[in-house]
Amino acid sequence: MASSLWEMAKRNPFSRVSEGTATKDVVRQFSAAAAEPDEISCEFGSAKYYALCGLGGILSCGITHTALVPLDLVKCRIQVDPLKYKSIVTGFKVTMAEEGFRALGKGWAPTLFGYSIQGLGKFGLYEVFKKVYADMLGEEQTYLWRTSLYLAASASAEFFADIGLAPFEAVKVKVQTAPGWANNLREGMPKLYNAEGIRGFYKGLPPLWMRQIPYTMMKFACFERTVEAIYKNIVPKPRSECSKSEQLVVTFIGGYIAGIFCAIVSHPADTVVSKLNKMDGGSPITAAKELGMAGLWKGLAPRILMIGTLTALQWFIYDSVKVYFKMPRPPPPEMPESLKKKLAAQMS
Repeated sequence: MASSLWEMAKRNPFSRVSEGTATKDVVRQFSAAAAEPDEISCEFGSAKYYALCGLGGILSCGITHTALVPLDLVKCRIQVDPLKYKSIVTGFKVTMAEEGFRALGKGWAPTLFGYSIQGLGKFGLYEVFKKVYADMLGEEQTYLWRTSLYLAASASAEFFADIGLAPFEAVKVKVQTAPGWANNLREGMPKLYNAEGIRGFYKGLPPLWMRQIPYTMMKFACFERTVEAIYKNIVPKPRSECSKSEQLVVTFIGGYIAGIFCAIVSHPADTVVSKLNKMDGGSPITAAKELGMAGLWKGLAPRILMIGTLTALQWFIYDSVKVYFKMPRPPPPEMPESLKKKLAAQMS
């Protein structure tokens, strides 16, 4: 599959666009452009750069999550009522039989607004924290500890991103899993506030952090290292010689692989979030006890399908935004010359 996608990208009419090489400092590892200097629209680390990264996050998360609302709705219903919604197919059939085809779009508005805000923080702040932590570590340590850097930067970004997502996620789950409670975001927001106050919007924040922070850490670290491995072991030429379309194919493949692992590590917490937001009151521990060990893994198959596709598309859209706006794009990390000399001296 990877080879066929690669050949398709090579035949793309845009594949003649060439890209340049990167500089040899800390910025090279995580921020250098994969295009000629006169093609760069903004300086790495500038306000414009981070603003465009935030825009890329808004588009990648808002569009993809909204497009997958029907699957997300069925997944949530399987989690909170597995006896009624026994599988993906049964979930779709029961939902359409009882509420009609339009019911599959329930929760689209809180999904769009909530995950757009989350995408702004997730991708925008990831770029900020990645540079901050890289500058703190220095060139050599940044390369040696790059996986830890990806994990720390993504966890930091997701912590803040989820604060913006939580109110919309609470309304979304209620709309999708409690028939008759509310039909849309406009009805759900005031109804939830009148019933539970501000706590109603944020009671699911701790399990949301439990779900999203491991998910995002896996999403970014696994993606970064997968892409690095693809260029090192599979792609038959350096990244600097690949066209933009070829690079985007690598982005999509790396995103899908990362998405599969993301779904697995974050699924139990995702089930708790769905259960907790459906309950009136309660706590994450109470919700987990009611679900039981087997119940925590209900809905994993549709979530792997959803998150794998979603993560791949998110990275593809995000990277496409960088290409479209001619932003600096990082090449695969390479060992600094100073570190190479140190290792050579130790071996001699």
